Amino acid sequence: MSKVLWKPGTMVYPAPSVMVSCGTMEAPNIITIAWTGTICTDPAMTYISVRKERYSYPLIKESGKFIINLTTKPLVKAADFCGVKSGRDFDKFEHCGLTPIEGPLTGLPMIAESPVNIECEVSQIIELGSHDMFLAKVLGITIEDSYIDSTGKFRLDLAELISYAHGTYYELGNPLGTFGYSIMKKKTQKKEAKQKEKISIKLRRQYV
Repeated sequence: MSKVLWKPGTMVYPAPSVMVSCGTMEAPNIITIAWTGTICTDPAMTYISVRKERYSYPLIKESGKFIINLTTKPLVKAADFCGVKSGRDFDKFEHCGLTPIEGPLTGLPMIAESPVNIECEVSQIIELGSHDMFLAKVLGITIEDSYIDSTGKFRLDLAELISYAHGTYYELGNPLGTFGYSIMKKKTQKKEAKQKEKISIKLRRQYV
């Protein structure tokens, strides 16, 4: 096996491709972000990194709030558009046929078509270089209730989430294992697999 040394770059892939909504209900905007993720669980915190020249940058900085909307396969074209076009020129909600609904905790527009909307409050802005990082506390999460199964579990695996890797969008594929499966007893693995299959069959019938 041989290796080739490259110069420093952004090669931590795949990355999430999320649609971050900001602005106001009267003048809503969306920016597609790949530089985002979880940074703390207690308190729940996240971040987004944004270039200063982006139209959304001052909107987020002035309000101190933003909403991360998870992106699905049906939303991928809208996500791409919102990443390459500026809100200075378009009402992205209207152009992409998306529905802005008011976030209950921030009053900001969130995307109704997204299965998960994460309302955030900026706690710190760190200047890094090409991007500034907005560190934020998670105020609350709104989820699409149709993905909650009869056991009360949120089946995010059925939402057709997408990821981004080196310039290309990908639909998430088949699961390879659950957290801790490497040390799980085979009997427990088989039991969980049967339960998941029953739930999946029931939900597939529900959504047909």
